[in-house]
Amino acid sequence: MSQINRLSNGGRIDRSKVLSFSFNGQSYQGYAGDTLAAALLANGVDIVGRSFKYSRPRGTAGTRGEGRHTGVSVGGD
Repeated sequence: MSQINRLSNGGRIDRSKVLSFSFNGQSYQGYAGDTLAAALLANGVDIVGRSFKYSRPRGTAGTRGEGRHTGVSVGGD
């Protein structure tokens, strides 16, 4: 797995358990223990949405789900 923004060791993730997921129609891989934001950033995804009015890029700030425009489906198609 090639993750350009991932440290090779340390942290609380289990590197022996690789998990696959998709985001905006693209397939990615992460590890057990990763947050969605950490897995996306490790795969080089730093823009996860756009503002409504000016289409300005939005990143992963507020990754605990407290943002008004946060929406994620888990386990669905």
